[in-house]
Amino acid sequence: MFPKLRTALLAAALAFPATAAFAEPITLDEAIAKAIEAAPSIRANEAAVAAAQAGRVQAGVRPNPTVTVEGENLVGSGPYNVFGQAEITGTYSQTIERGGKRDARVAYAERDIGVAEASSRVARLELVSAVQRAFLDVVIAGYVVEIAETRLGVEVEMQREALRRVRGYKDPLFVETSASARVTQARLNLTEAQARQQGASAALAAYWNGRPEDVDTVGEVLSGIPAARELAIADAELAQSEVARASAAVILEQTRARPDYSVNGGARFLRGTNDVALVAGITIPLGRFYRNQGNIAKAQAEKLRIELTAEAERLDRLRRLASLGAEADAARTRADAIVREVYPQTTKALRQVRDGYARGGFTFRDMQGAADAIVEAQAEWLDAVIRYRDLQTEIDRLTGRFDAAADRGTNP
Repeated sequence: MFPKLRTALLAAALAFPATAAFAEPITLDEAIAKAIEAAPSIRANEAAVAAAQAGRVQAGVRPNPTVTVEGENLVGSGPYNVFGQAEITGTYSQTIERGGKRDARVAYAERDIGVAEASSRVARLELVSAVQRAFLDVVIAGYVVEIAETRLGVEVEMQREALRRVRGYKDPLFVETSASARVTQARLNLTEAQARQQGASAALAAYWNGRPEDVDTVGEVLSGIPAARELAIADAELAQSEVARASAAVILEQTRARPDYSVNGGARFLRGTNDVALVAGITIPLGRFYRNQGNIAKAQAEKLRIELTAEAERLDRLRRLASLGAEADAARTRADAIVREVYPQTTKALRQVRDGYARGGFTFRDMQGAADAIVEAQAEWLDAVIRYRDLQTEIDRLTGRFDAAADRGTNP
């Protein structure tokens, strides 16, 4: 029984086997692919990119011309009665954009596309990180069920030992009661562990509208983190694209400081002489008051803010990544040490106490203490694994480990 528990824990530490007998095994890569395919947020990001591309088309459109028809001297007194001296003028007017406004609009729209694409890529990484965590939650829940099943087996064996001694009048009756209570507690722990495993499977399957009973995870928690720990390209590209858009916004506001001209031309019909004359004109706004100074200064300040914020966030990610790497290594080392050093000693101690208890050399309380030491070792191992899970998912997110667009050749 006790070698079985040690084997179960070792198996959990290295690679937890499938727990669902009839479900199709699914790897982390497959879970990520299914979640991305089904995620509405991915489609929403694609729509955002399409909207930005449509904005680029609109930005390149020139101002519409206008046609104006005016009538003068239509009705009046004397010679101006009933169209006598009427003048009808028709003009065609076109605004001429100056200062490179159209090019600036197009450049800003193109930078907006870059931001939408980079944001979509970052959002994909966020989704992948959430799926990865949910996947590892299922794996860890399987560990807990495996340990709970083995603990129940140990408690049942201890109960048999206690019953044998109580029936032989070698131990008092409360020992039987105590052993029965421990078995009941172990059963409750197993029921709770199974419920949590079901909940974790349901949470993972929900990413692709699947069924919890179809989730059969095949993977590891202590799988190791790639040695190359550089910040994700996607985050850097998003920051760069936001800075580029802010720079384009400054240029756009600067072009708006130059006024546009309007030119017009047409023909005028003079009813009094039945003659036609050409008319032409130009409108030149005077830049006396409005020179867009405030909007230019605002855009420049916003650009500076985005640049400084991007650099601050990059430094924060670097510091966090450096700290996470050391913590992850420590958590994995602790989990491995518990499996290879602490756990074998606790199982050996329980075996020795059981042998002594069978001979009357130890009390049931001694055997309880030895069994509790195993439970404590299991709990500490699980704490280390969960801690490693948290660190691993955060490191993978910061480094963009699952960013397919990065094309780094890194296999998760």
